[in-house]
Amino acid sequence: MQSMAASYSASRGWAAARRCPSPSLPARHVAFSSSSSSRCPVAGAGAPVLPLGIRGGRLLLPCPLLPAGGKNGSSARRTTATAAAASPSAEGDGKLEAAGIPRTLQLGAMILVWYLLNIYFNICNKLVLKAVPFPYTITTFQFASGSFFITLMWLLNLHPKPRLSLQQYAKILPLALIHMMGNVFTNMSLGKVAVSFTHTIKAMEPFFSVLFSVLLLGQTPSLLVVGSLVPVVGGVVLASMTEVSFNWIGFWSAMASNVTNQSRNVFSKKLLADKEETLDDINLFSIMTVMSFLLSVPLMLYLEGIKFSPSYLQSTGVNLQELCVKAAIAGTCFHFYQQVSYSLLARISPVTHSVANSVKRVVVIVSSVIFFRTPISPINALGTGLALLGVFLYSRFKKAKPKAKAA
Repeated sequence: MQSMAASYSASRGWAAARRCPSPSLPARHVAFSSSSSSRCPVAGAGAPVLPLGIRGGRLLLPCPLLPAGGKNGSSARRTTATAAAASPSAEGDGKLEAAGIPRTLQLGAMILVWYLLNIYFNICNKLVLKAVPFPYTITTFQFASGSFFITLMWLLNLHPKPRLSLQQYAKILPLALIHMMGNVFTNMSLGKVAVSFTHTIKAMEPFFSVLFSVLLLGQTPSLLVVGSLVPVVGGVVLASMTEVSFNWIGFWSAMASNVTNQSRNVFSKKLLADKEETLDDINLFSIMTVMSFLLSVPLMLYLEGIKFSPSYLQSTGVNLQELCVKAAIAGTCFHFYQQVSYSLLARISPVTHSVANSVKRVVVIVSSVIFFRTPISPINALGTGLALLGVFLYSRFKKAKPKAKAA
């Protein structure tokens, strides 16, 4: 009977070994216990283990992937789990840091091109507006130049053509109207006052950015942000009081341009952030430009179409060839600086874009003063510098995050 029991126990052990073989050990090295069950054995509970050459002796080998038990083992397990959880994040952070440098260089190059195109646009546009004081016609010509380059881009397949529904076009239409009116107001201001004064007034864009954040988005700015707007407003007022070329039409046109441009930036950012809209920044700007051109044509014909004619230009003694060259340069720079601006807006926040735009005004103001030899009094320079200082403080305080309260 004992031999039959031993034989039956051995047969059960061989059956269990066949059902759950060890991946790294031959079957003949497995020691069996009479208490082996038909289920897959668990280490430490009657499982097959390696014989150590000692009769009846067995030893459980620790797994190298699992730390030892006890207090130290629990700490080691927590450390291992923490390191395992943190390793993907650390690897991701390393990739982000590695990719941050090329992205910074790309943004820096785009901002530099943006500034250079702005300088050429403002100088050539001011020369054209001095010769032909028709802001609606000049705006229409600039949008026509942009529409030409956009059509060329789509025909040559340099960028995928947009395929939008009527509902999507309806969403872009208000943006195109705001975009068109913003550029009309800018040209009206440039035609009435000096380039430096127009951009001094347009340095108040952060003020309108905060105002729209409170009225439309319900965001409450910090006291430091509100305080930084005081030198902005005070500097613009001081510069306006001492501006030689001050004109109320030019002043309010620049103010209206601030309102339209800031509202356009906010709505454009929302449209680009909408995941349901399959529209990139280049196509959004392109469609807005073409729509703005179509909207500006009837407005131009109604307000300035009768005055603007070849006979009128000849009566004023304007050099048509030189005027057309300057207008073409202004229209080309206008399109590409707007396109670069929209590409930047898709990559940075509206506040950062507003700050970069304010820094751009410093470059444009200095360049226009040197080129046109604009007379500036010390008080006027102080007001302009105070406004730009407020813009710098605004950018610093807007980026600062509130410190977390200690628990």
